[in-house]
Amino acid sequence: MSTYTEDNRKVTTRRLIEMKGRGEKISMLTAYDYSMASIIDQAGMDVILVGDSASNVMVGNITTLPMTLDQMIYHGRSVVNAVKRALVVVDMPFGTASGNPLQSLEYAIRMMKETGADTLKIEGGEEIAADIKKIIDAGIPVMGHLGLMPQSINKYGTYNVRAKDSVEAGKLIKDALLLESIGCYAIVLEKIPAELTKQISSQLSIPIIGIGAGAHADGQVLVMHDMLGINKNFSPKFLRRYADLHSVITDAVQNYIKDVKTSDFPSKEESY
Repeated sequence: MSTYTEDNRKVTTRRLIEMKGRGEKISMLTAYDYSMASIIDQAGMDVILVGDSASNVMVGNITTLPMTLDQMIYHGRSVVNAVKRALVVVDMPFGTASGNPLQSLEYAIRMMKETGADTLKIEGGEEIAADIKKIIDAGIPVMGHLGLMPQSINKYGTYNVRAKDSVEAGKLIKDALLLESIGCYAIVLEKIPAELTKQISSQLSIPIIGIGAGAHADGQVLVMHDMLGINKNFSPKFLRRYADLHSVITDAVQNYIKDVKTSDFPSKEESY
């Protein structure tokens, strides 16, 4: 195992805050199924996010909005069954935390019970602060999510960088401080200027996890399918591909087809 992950204890929300305190960067990656989650966990990942990005990479939807509570629970349970070390965070899908704190809590309790996840992630700031506080007060840890919030894409109308103007940047800072004050243990900042990330991370005692938010965040998260090169149709500036599994898988499948068509597979040694 990598020297970066010699500590095999279960990662907790408290440990993430401790990591920020000593300047240790936090690694986070998405997963949606048992097999991939097992590989990612054993590789030493700190946090595994069961993202509603499953809507895009697993289902083929254009946005994250169609994901249902039942679908997120299915993917969450699949990942939890595989993970031994990483902190498992599951996204609350669109519409499950939207201004009705008691109903939001009901959804959150169901997600925790039926997935076995360690924590939940919720998009939004002041507008749903009462929902988030209700959930946290019930004993459920919450990771916030600000900046570009994919569940609000129809409001934005674009996936461009957020908080470039002073008004939106000021609100984002205010929301981040609010989320910390009501008990969030970490916040994801998506697609915002790097200097704004630096400012927020320095003001908050809880970890800031960035995606397209520059190097000043306390950790980084990417979508597994993107960083492994499975998905070739998504190439934002912030994405670094660590493999080209699209080509590897394509070659393997084509070789299998050829071997079947030519009766090369199965061989005598592969037959009973």
